[in-house]
Amino acid sequence: MLQLRSIVTVADNSGAKVVGIFKVLGGSGRRYAELGDIVVASVKVAEPRKGVKKKEVVKCVVVRQRKPFRRKDGTYIRFDDNAVVILAAGNEPKGGRIFGPIPREVKERGFNTIASLAEEVV
Repeated sequence: MLQLRSIVTVADNSGAKVVGIFKVLGGSGRRYAELGDIVVASVKVAEPRKGVKKKEVVKCVVVRQRKPFRRKDGTYIRFDDNAVVILAAGNEPKGGRIFGPIPREVKERGFNTIASLAEEVV
């Protein structure tokens, strides 16, 4: 469950390391984002000479959250950190690699490229 002003890590190699969320897309006054939701964020920490710079505004998809997420079969899935993947045009990932586990809910939400690039889908 991510919200306004949440500071999260980036799970791809786009150049950004840490972003701060300032908008959750998908409805008027929407407060919280869960797995597979798109958020608008500002890059707080970035690697030098990469595709994404500090202070840049980017769209991201939430791929990991610390709050337990209830699946349709009744089980819960929880991760050790909150993480996002930066998106380019057309909801494709900006980076070429995805680090860490990715839940299958992300693929169900239509981000097939992210799921195929991931090391592990749980």
